Amino acid sequence: MKTIAPVLAALFALSVFNTAAADWPRWRGPTLNGISTEKGWNANWATPPKVLWRANVGLGYSSFAVAGGRVYTQGNSGNQDTIFCFDAATGKEIWKHSYAEDKGARYHQGGTNTTPAVDGGAVYTVSKSGWVYCLDAATGKEKWKVNVLRAIGAKMPEWGLGSSPLVLGKLVILNAGATGTALNKDTGAVVWKSAGNKKAGYASAVPYRTGNSWGVAIFSGTEAVGVNASNGQVFWRYPWKTKYDVNSADLIISGQTIFLTSGYNRGCTLLRFTGSGLKPVYENKALRAQQNSPVLIGGHLYGIDGDARRFTLKCVELATGKVKWKGDNIAALMAADGKLICQGETGQLYLVAADPAGYKKLAETSVFREPSWSTPVLANGRIYTRGHRGTVVCVDVSGK
Repeated sequence: MKTIAPVLAALFALSVFNTAAADWPRWRGPTLNGISTEKGWNANWATPPKVLWRANVGLGYSSFAVAGGRVYTQGNSGNQDTIFCFDAATGKEIWKHSYAEDKGARYHQGGTNTTPAVDGGAVYTVSKSGWVYCLDAATGKEKWKVNVLRAIGAKMPEWGLGSSPLVLGKLVILNAGATGTALNKDTGAVVWKSAGNKKAGYASAVPYRTGNSWGVAIFSGTEAVGVNASNGQVFWRYPWKTKYDVNSADLIISGQTIFLTSGYNRGCTLLRFTGSGLKPVYENKALRAQQNSPVLIGGHLYGIDGDARRFTLKCVELATGKVKWKGDNIAALMAADGKLICQGETGQLYLVAADPAGYKKLAETSVFREPSWSTPVLANGRIYTRGHRGTVVCVDVSGK
């Protein structure tokens, strides 16, 4: 098998993703790493930030896509998924689009898993049972829909599809099937699909440059795999078996290394790309991310360690796998301007310094009272956050 190592120098060119600087148009943001470039927002919460608006979108764990003055998310109510479009500043509902979908309450209350992606004038969404929708971002009018699992003849993972859509050029790439699937973003037609019938993992696809072409790193149910984005050809693979095949945290690619982490006490590993294939640098249990993906800042990973019984924020040195510090009970996070914006499991928002020297909580506020595992989003001076039962809250951190 040919091994092609990633090169990230030009990965996140804005000409590829076409987004305004402070927008957050898809899962993990415009640079696909969970880090915003936004600066100057208010991190002094001595007076709690003002709540601008609230809404309810139904059950689920979906985060938010913010683009063009609008915010998109989805939830489930009465075994029906609904995609919502709100005015980002006021919370006014602009449109919604609903369809039948089982909430999938398996060992939890159920609801939507994935986050919408906005690309140009379209918004793309994925349901647990495999329905991929392309809607007009302005009106919600359906452009096309396809059940990707039926189209490729693949099995549904135990908890349904969890991969948010990656729009890359003319493709919508999903963690569906053993090594991913690509759809034509304009028609929904299958461009390429996985060989074999193994189940997908729950992480979203991560793009990288390899020579003059694009590769995509996919965390399937039993391995990490790199494929050619244009045709699905497998470049490399590394076995990684986790209990219940729950590989959910996005792969972290840095230079010539790739970081894998999973929960259920599986742990993590750092792999290096060499001329003879992938070689482990270390493997340990320093970070066991069951759901939310870590962020990498200054050579240090900030991520959620543990399982559904207890999540703990940790800082881990990427090069060595050594734990630098442990923090509070946190369920999800993103980063901006040297700070971690963290979602507590019961509705709190925390700001924590992204500093390997020690754990430092900078601020906190309570925005709702219900369980939450969803990733908060900072965009254009506002933080969007949600609870599992569907409460959406937008707070003002513009500093104005």
